[in-house]
Formats: sequence, C-alpha cells, structure tokens
Amino acid sequence: MREEHAAASLKPRFSILDAADAHGLIAELLGTTDKSLVRHTAAAIGRWKNAALTPEQAAAASEDPSEARDVELYARYQQTLFAWQAVDFDDLIAMPLRLLERDPDLAARWQARLRHVLIDEYQDTNPAQYRLLQALTGLRQSFTAVGDDDQAIYGWRGASADNLAQLARDYPQLRVIKLEQNYRSSGRILAAANALIGNNPKLFEKALWSEYGPGDPVEVLAHKDDAAEAEALVMKLQAHRLRSGGRWSDYAILYRGNYQARVLEEALREQKIPYQVSGGQSFFDRTEIKDLTAYLRLLCNVDDDPAFIRAVTTPKRGVGAATLEKLGGLSARGRCSLFMALDRPDCHDIIPARQLDLLLEFRDFVNRITDRAEREPAGEVMRDLVRAIDYELYLQETDPGKPGERRWGNVCDLIDWIARKGEADGRSLIDLAQTIALITLLEGRENETPDVVRLSTLHAAKGLEFDHVFLAGVEEGILPHRDAVDDGRLEEERRLMYVGITRARRSLWVSYCERRKRAGEWSGCEPSRFVAEMGGEVRRPSEQGPVTRAEGSARLAAMRARLAGNGA
Repeated sequence: MREEHAAASLKPRFSILDAADAHGLIAELLGTTDKSLVRHTAAAIGRWKNAALTPEQAAAASEDPSEARDVELYARYQQTLFAWQAVDFDDLIAMPLRLLERDPDLAARWQARLRHVLIDEYQDTNPAQYRLLQALTGLRQSFTAVGDDDQAIYGWRGASADNLAQLARDYPQLRVIKLEQNYRSSGRILAAANALIGNNPKLFEKALWSEYGPGDPVEVLAHKDDAAEAEALVMKLQAHRLRSGGRWSDYAILYRGNYQARVLEEALREQKIPYQVSGGQSFFDRTEIKDLTAYLRLLCNVDDDPAFIRAVTTPKRGVGAATLEKLGGLSARGRCSLFMALDRPDCHDIIPARQLDLLLEFRDFVNRITDRAEREPAGEVMRDLVRAIDYELYLQETDPGKPGERRWGNVCDLIDWIARKGEADGRSLIDLAQTIALITLLEGRENETPDVVRLSTLHAAKGLEFDHVFLAGVEEGILPHRDAVDDGRLEEERRLMYVGITRARRSLWVSYCERRKRAGEWSGCEPSRFVAEMGGEVRRPSEQGPVTRAEGSARLAAMRARLAGNGA
C-alpha cells in the first residue's frame, strides 16, 4: 500500500489507525461514550470489511432494518478516514484487494513480483483474504496453504472454515499433503483429541499420532464449586511441580472466558505462585497512558497523524470530526501531515475561525513544549504538559470516583518514571519519548519466557504449548458456550476444546464444577458433553481411587529429594 498509495488516492505517508484510534473516531461519529455501542459498531464495520464489502455494497446486502444505523456510520467512517488520509487494519486487506481486482496492470505487476505465496493458519482466513490470495496468484496459481480445519475457532471474528473446502473446488489441481505426525503431545492426549474431534464432519480425514509413548493418563476432576475448583487445581499444580522438579512456566490453566480467571488468580496469589494472564493489559496499553504518549509521539514527529488526532481531541477542546475532515482535505491537497497543513494559507478559507483558532493554539502549544523538551529536565516538562491540558480534571469528569483516581495514579507513575529516567540517564523528554515508542512496539516480544504459570483463554492459547495443562470449567453452558449452542456453532466449540487438549505435551487435567453461582443464585452444573466424547482412556472421577501406600511413599521421597536439592 505504501508503494501503490497513488492508485488508492492516498498520500505516501498515510496514517494507520490502531483499534483504540478507530474506536475513538467511531465514538465521535456516533456522538456517544457508550463503549458497548462503539464495540458493536466497530465489529459490524469489521465484518463488512472482512467480507470485502464497501459501504454501498453493505447497504445493498443488508436485509435487517436494525443494521441501517451501522451501514450509515460505516459510510461516514470511511469518508472521514479518507479525509484524514488514514486507513485502519482491515483496510490493509480490503484496499489492496480492490486495487488488484480493478487494475489488471497493477495486478500483473504484483503477480510477477510474488512468484509463490505461502499462507499459514489458512483455516483462519476470511473471504477478503481468500480473494486477495486469488488476486495475487493469478493464472500461475502457485501457492502453499497450511491449515487445519480442526482448529478453525475464529468464525465469530469473520474467519471462514469454508475457505478450506473452497480451495479444492476452485483449484482442481490442488495437491493435499497430510501432516499427521504430532511432535508435541503424548499418545493418550492425542487419543482423547482424536476421539473428540471425530464427532465433527471432516473436510480432510486425518489421524494424529506421536512417537512419545502413551504418557500420563488424562484425568477428569469434579469439584463442588468454582472456589473449590480453583483451590484444588492450584494445590494439584503445586504438588505436581514439587514432585517433578519442573518450572512454573511448564504449567498452564486454560478456560473459556476471561471472567473465569478471577477466582484462579486468587488461589494462585494465596499460595504465592507467580502467574501471568495472557492478553492482560500492559502499562503502556492503558488508555490514559496512550493519551499522553500521543503527545510525546507528536513531540518526536509532527507528521504522526494518528498521534495528532488523539492529542488534539483528548481532552476535548472543541475540535471534532468535521473540523478534522476539513483539515484532512488540506493535508491531502498539500501532501503534508495534518500538523503541517495548519501552516497553509487556505486554512482560513476552509476551517471556521473558532475551530482554526483552537487548532493554531494547539499547534503553538506543541511547538513550545517541543522546544522545552529538548533543553529542560524531562520530569519537569512532562508535569507541565499534563497540567497545561488539565488532564487530571479530564479524568475526574470522564471517570468519576475511584476509577478516575486509579487512572490518575497511573499518570503519576508515568511522570515519576520519566523524571527518574531523565535524571539518572541525563536524557531529555524527546529521548525518553522515543524509548517509550520502542517499548510499546516491542512489548510482548521478549525471547525469554518468564518462569510463571500461564492463565489464558482457549482462544488466546492457540499456537502455544505447555508440558502440563489444566482445562477449567469444562461444563455445559461454558464449553460449549450456551450462546454458541443456540446459534448452531457447536462444531466450532468442539474445535475450541480440541485446541485446548492439544496445548498439552505430557499431562492433561480436565475439570468441572457441580454447581456455580449465576445472578447470585446457586445452580447445578453438568460436565460438558465433550468430556464423554474424549473416549475410553480418560480417567473419570469415579475411576480415580485413593493413592496407594507405595505411591504415597514414592511421592514423599520425590518431594524430600526435591526439597533437599533446593537446600530446604
């Protein structure tokens, strides 16, 4: 898209909005602070883009009157993005697809450059991505797609497992190579996985096998309630680690929904076991921190349009989407950033006087802070910046009470960190702003895995593997989820369970509760139908007799040896 910007009527340095920026724009266009409504609208727009539908095509295809508002918002959203000379992540598939399909010369040029295309996780592609594959390969049809229909678990996000079936129909010469040897899991774990997924219809028949021997039995555990489940799983994990001498990072506790993590976290903290929640929000990903780092990004680079948009609208200063759309038009004509467009003489003809005064005041403020940021102590300049924009008052008004206080505490932590780093290392606020940008870019990409137990949803655990895995809350209504069953998505839920089972290398425990509280009332629970579908080699609670004296003595000896090795 950078190379073909002119064909897409974009400037060379067009901006890419992240999810937070896109949600902010949608909220502005909707005129609401209702986060659930913003998320709903953003999801609808994402679905249309993943289906390669323009706003006009979405309007023509929509048969549900309740979608009318979303369709109208989609059109306004795209108009604003174009005016800002910006795109969102979904556009990075949809826009190249439109260019390739409407411009034969451009398509031929790219087909010649890309002699062969490799697609990983093919089962997770959406319709727009499949059409992009077809447009890039053209008549040569030279590609390799790696995928597993048994791991298609993102239908709710627009992915289509039908793309696997479509390959065979669209490409009669397709050669299928089955990869059936599993290099991760032991035999009993694979047997349970194969038995479970055998209940789904198959696009390509396969049976996974392993050279690692039968391994530990797969155990099913029953508990009185979720608190008892959490306590029992954590105690079993702790005892197993003590016997085996492994690391905390060898263990994972997986579950269907994020809400299940709270009671597990409490049990781990009670036993002082280190843990990490996958997908947990990092410090620099908090809204209040991203607000302020937008200002810092702008100090480093006034051509950073997403940073300009976020900073000029947070806190609100009377500059809305309509004004920014006009400024975006000036930016496009002048082939410059939104910030630099404020220097154009025709600003006065396009933007109303009051809004222009506010924008020029903001520009001058940024220039003053930039000048100070290069010369004065970093902490002092940062404190003055936050004070000048009345950010504490903004937090109090947008998030009254304790939530606002917590967010302000995070801001104070950021200011203190900048002050300490600036003083200790003799670095300016500009230097530290660039460091923060690098931290946020690289966050979560560390090569070394911390020695902690991993808590994760099943969706977030896809692609990961652990020696020992606990699947918690495997009950009817949770896994499979009640809504998925009602919507006819039972097969996808079964694939999700399959993904959970196959995260385990050596040991697997599947756990459920006999009762849970719902809306403050206790209600009975049933083990998931998937437990019965895991086959005959799985040990059910009734089959797990008491530990024999010999087993107990062996475990005690192992624990003593372990403790002695640690110098305890």
